[in-house]
Order: sequence, then C-alpha cells, then structure tokens
Amino acid sequence: MLVLVTLERERSDIIDRFKKAIRSSVEVVNGFYVTGDADFVMYVTAPTMEDYEEFTRRFFYVNPDIKSFKTMVVLDRVKAGFAVPVETPSGNRLHPDAGGVSRSSSLSG
Repeated sequence: MLVLVTLERERSDIIDRFKKAIRSSVEVVNGFYVTGDADFVMYVTAPTMEDYEEFTRRFFYVNPDIKSFKTMVVLDRVKAGFAVPVETPSGNRLHPDAGGVSRSSSLSG
C-alpha cells in the first residue's frame, strides 16, 4: 500500500518524531518526507487487509500528531527502482540498469 500522511502541524519536533516512528516500523518499507498535499508518503506492506487495519490502529490512530492518512492499494507494480542516470563529463549518461554502460544522452539514441 502507498499511504499519504498529513501531520496535525508542521513543527520540527513533530516531523522528527514521525520520521523516527517510520524508521522503527517493520511494516514501512519506504518513507519519504515530501512537499505538496501530504507531508509524508509511505510504502507499507501487510500480508492481509486485516493486518493492515491493525497496523493503522497501532501506527496512525493512537498518534495525536497525525491529522489524516489516505491509503492507496497498489494493483500492479509497473516499474520499481531508484536508479538515477548519471551524466558524465563527456555528455554521455551512465545507466545503472545497464550495468554502467554508457549510452548517448540524446532522446533519439
């Protein structure tokens, strides 16, 4: 599941506490402090929806710093990864998914 979390207030102590909670939770695979409509985006795993409901009760409902959260169930993982192409001084890009093989940085190539 992807979960968008909005905090009650944006204060550094509240943000730091929530970051610590994310780091200590085994159900949270990835957590991101973001800009926009939500304060955090989390990738959460649970074997069943009942397990996820239990997680929400433990993680969200007892936390007074949470204003709201919105769950999006992932139907299909179309692409996953965090590899970032790196521009070399020669203008070529190194693509981590290609084992560091240099490819032209042009859109056509």
